[in-house]
Amino acid sequence: MNKNDLITNIAEKSGMTKKDVETVVNGVLSEITGALKDGSKVQFVGFGTFETRERSSRSGRNPQTGETINIPASTVPAFRAGNKLKDAVK
Repeated sequence: MNKNDLITNIAEKSGMTKKDVETVVNGVLSEITGALKDGSKVQFVGFGTFETRERSSRSGRNPQTGETINIPASTVPAFRAGNKLKDAVK
């Protein structure tokens, strides 16, 4: 399922227009992104938690040349599924 499929399905189930649903979905994604940029967690009880994690620097290898390279530390987004979501997928 992609974003357009999600918007279409929600519009059909809710009776809202696709344009209104798209505005809501884009707003939710924007707020989650903004919170993660600020270093905050976004938690939906039962569904899961969006958060950021720190990745330490490490060395890697260029597959073409075999040369060792340094991969710098970075901050990456992560999602941890909640119990209700885990149970629904089982």
